[in-house]
Amino acid sequence: MQEKGQEGRLLRILGVGFGVAVTVGGTIGVGILRTPGTVASLLGHPLLIISVWVLGGLYALLGTNSVLELGTMLPQTGGWYVFARRAFGDYVGFTVGWSDWLAQCATLAILLIAIGEFSISLFPFLAGSTRTIAILALLIFAILHWLGLRSSSRAQEWTSLVKAIGFLAFVACCFVLGGKSPAGSGRDPLPMPRTFSTVASALVIALQSVIYTYDGWYCAVYFTEEDLNPAKNLPRSALGGVLITIGVYLLVNLALLYILPISRLASTTLPAADAAQQIFGGYGSQIITALSLASLLSIINATLMIGTRVLFAMGRDGLFSSKAAHVSESGTPRLAMSLTCVAVVLLITTGTFTRLIAIAAFFFVAVDSAGFLALLFLRKREPELARPYRAWGYPWTTGIVLAGSTLFLLGNVINDTANSLYTLALIAISYPAYMLVTRRQKLD
Repeated sequence: MQEKGQEGRLLRILGVGFGVAVTVGGTIGVGILRTPGTVASLLGHPLLIISVWVLGGLYALLGTNSVLELGTMLPQTGGWYVFARRAFGDYVGFTVGWSDWLAQCATLAILLIAIGEFSISLFPFLAGSTRTIAILALLIFAILHWLGLRSSSRAQEWTSLVKAIGFLAFVACCFVLGGKSPAGSGRDPLPMPRTFSTVASALVIALQSVIYTYDGWYCAVYFTEEDLNPAKNLPRSALGGVLITIGVYLLVNLALLYILPISRLASTTLPAADAAQQIFGGYGSQIITALSLASLLSIINATLMIGTRVLFAMGRDGLFSSKAAHVSESGTPRLAMSLTCVAVVLLITTGTFTRLIAIAAFFFVAVDSAGFLALLFLRKREPELARPYRAWGYPWTTGIVLAGSTLFLLGNVINDTANSLYTLALIAISYPAYMLVTRRQKLD
């Protein structure tokens, strides 16, 4: 076991427990408390609602199956950036890394703002301090990360455990304390037109929301270089984390369908709060706010760790400042982490994250797609590479998730053309940025 980090070297101390925690903690969030209402308004029938959550879970599972081959074949920190660079060269790798890092920073900004808003909801005397609370929360996580990998990984494990317990307790309360709604027996569907085209359109739109809610299933692959035995541990942790997430999501939906009529589920923006109010009365909103607040902690910790490692990997490969590849003795790329925090603070204070978060879903799925293409490409170009894990069902399983990602991106372009154009503009900016960075590296 490596005891001290060196320049360009990370501590190899992580195991299955962290991998499960970062997958669960980086995926399950406030979305599962909100999205069921959106899905219900689109589909209007319990069977269709559960089916789309199963399909979303299948997408996450098949995506994990594909990325596991890449992660065990190329066990390096940096995730999708590493795979894209190996398959398609420096520029594509830079673009994927740039897009991924921007999306992680934007996600961090919105999550931290949410921390501020939920804190004010619980403690009204803090009113007007949303941004201050957000920056203070970021500072606390930055200190944990500055102390080293042991403290940040332990924080991930504990916050993910608390989150999982909180959601399971909510589900249990719905079934034990809540009164069964008519929807629980499959009755009370919404009176919606049921032509094939309308159902298909509603399913596609609902599936987009569900896939975004499942986003995070790939988190463990960013830390393979810090895993004691990635070939053995990564499949266990990633698949285990995804299966736990699918289980929690299905249980939450079943609980909401059990306690709320479809009509009410479809008309609310926060169905979990409505369910909690039915169970706990006036304390319901505070309980869901506290659960939302707790659910954010593990996502923030995981996202900061991921953003830091993308920048570290790019710095080590000469596609960013080489100083970003410096690692402290405690295992943290401190400059990469600090630069990520500075970018997030700028987004929070200027409010410019609102546009970025609107296109974050596009970025995340585009980055995933680059990874799936990399798997197809590397199977043909480098068949001799050791593959401790081979994606089962290849190439069909990889083709299915790649097709799903492509349809998701096309849906975004059609339904949100303005933000799609902003996304393309940011990708276009990556070329002059790439030329500037590589030129400076050559001069150095």
